[in-house]
Amino acid sequence: MEQERTQGKRKWLALIGSYKYVLIVVAAGILCLGWPSRSPTEPEQQAAGASASSMDLEAIQTEMEEILGAIQGVGELRLMLTVDTGTQRELAGDTSLSYSGETTAPEDYSRTTETVVVSGGSGEDQVVVTRETYPQFRGALVVCQGADDPQVKLSVIEAVSALTGLGSDKISVIRGAGS
Repeated sequence: MEQERTQGKRKWLALIGSYKYVLIVVAAGILCLGWPSRSPTEPEQQAAGASASSMDLEAIQTEMEEILGAIQGVGELRLMLTVDTGTQRELAGDTSLSYSGETTAPEDYSRTTETVVVSGGSGEDQVVVTRETYPQFRGALVVCQGADDPQVKLSVIEAVSALTGLGSDKISVIRGAGS
């Protein structure tokens, strides 16, 4: 009896061994089917993120101008930030997958995603944000009255660097024309 089981296991292992590449390809195909893909609602998500990002950048610049203006010796100040990517929001989606044929090798499949919307207390519908990515800054320009003072210039560069993550080579501090 034990010998028959051992022979049965050997037969299965031999069969699997001869078809191992086919099994690997089938497993890779199944993984690809389960991999997330772009949903039809992503352009809507990107549009929502793009409009929010311009408002967020303005708010960040305004707040930074107030903070930098509080540094001793800076005087009147203007700030401009450039970004590689703006604020992006990833919205929750309800995804459904349908297919025809066998589950191991479907003949045809489709994936649909709908954005998750919840009703707020004031009767307004709101989308569910699952992740928010803040802007990736490219550079900063600070025009201020105190830019001629090396200590003020260093303080401004350090502050902008701390707030944006930019290196000092990406931050310009110059004296304004009316200063």
